[in-house]
Amino acid sequence: MGGHANAGYHPLTTETVVQVVAPLNHFADVNQLEIKEIGDGNLNYVFHVVEPATGKSLIVKQALPYAKVVGESWPLTLDRARIESEALRRAAEYVPALVPKVHHTDERLACTVMEDLSDHVILRKGLIQGQVYPKLAEHIATFLAQTLFHTSDFFLSPLDKKEQVRAFINPELCKITEDLVFTDPFFNHETNDFPEALQSSVEALWNDLELKRETAKLKHAFLTRAEALVHGDLHTGSIFVTADSTKVIDPEFAYYGPIAFDIGQFFANLALNYLSHFHHSPDPQQRRTFQEYLLEVIEETWARFKEQFSQLWQTKGQDVYMQVAGVEDDFFERLLEDTIGFAGCEVIRRTIGLAHVADLDSISDEETQLRLKDKALTLGSVLIKQRRQLTRITHLSETIRGVAHA
Repeated sequence: MGGHANAGYHPLTTETVVQVVAPLNHFADVNQLEIKEIGDGNLNYVFHVVEPATGKSLIVKQALPYAKVVGESWPLTLDRARIESEALRRAAEYVPALVPKVHHTDERLACTVMEDLSDHVILRKGLIQGQVYPKLAEHIATFLAQTLFHTSDFFLSPLDKKEQVRAFINPELCKITEDLVFTDPFFNHETNDFPEALQSSVEALWNDLELKRETAKLKHAFLTRAEALVHGDLHTGSIFVTADSTKVIDPEFAYYGPIAFDIGQFFANLALNYLSHFHHSPDPQQRRTFQEYLLEVIEETWARFKEQFSQLWQTKGQDVYMQVAGVEDDFFERLLEDTIGFAGCEVIRRTIGLAHVADLDSISDEETQLRLKDKALTLGSVLIKQRRQLTRITHLSETIRGVAHA
């Protein structure tokens, strides 16, 4: 498979996209379409297709056979387009309102035609601006509970489950996560990217043996625990929002992995946003209010996730052990521990690894940015090393608050 293009694959252009959307009969007149490329063109081409007369529109997303971050020298499998589209369809079986609708998939061209979400904004951008989204926690909790439960052994028959694991084998994109989230940031690796002034903090992290031992366990869980179909990249840049709508996009990293991974990534990105508001919200009162809102989102997401997952457990559970007293409690206890550990890895890798977050990187004042990145490294380390002691979701909030204001 590798990064080699499919037979018949060719990159789409604003001229040739028409050939993909024409057969769908979505538009009244395909000769009147306005088409522009809107993606960053790093891993994918994204085309916005609109028919001015009717106002109808679609998005066409095509996978590129390489990562443009380093030109064509980093080949990537086109199979990720199939995985993304299958994962969106799978999610739509349970939470159709929380993912973009997939209209068509062309495996030969590695492209997906889906609902246009131009009326939404990317959650990361909204949160940097201090926007409050009242439905966010409820929606993400529902997305997580429904997609993770229904793709797990708690619900699927053993045969179905193993078929699913096979359908979503995603070795190349998992390798990216294995390296960039769990390995490179914890060692002196060339993919790491951080300001020189952070060197001593980073070296302290690299020399922290306890931290490495604990991260090794989390990496092992990511590698071996095929618990459910996880999104695999659920950060605030993979979520589109309005005041009352939430859409989870971009599941091209989807594979069968630990249930805690998606939850941990989401929480980590909220924690990084929390830190960033020491800059983005100069007014202390506004800042306090918004930072507390972010912690409420974490707590409410966990509470609602747990409530829904538990309800599904009671009503749809397929395994005889699921009715044994204490089994469910044990499951949630370990889940929270793993969630907090995965969150710690994500916080660290977004601070000194290859792919950063705009929350911190957009801070113009160099000194402030350094101070907050230093706090992020502390927070990540604490979450990884103390995850067993943080036995309630409020302990996570208290830890974020404590490190941030220390």
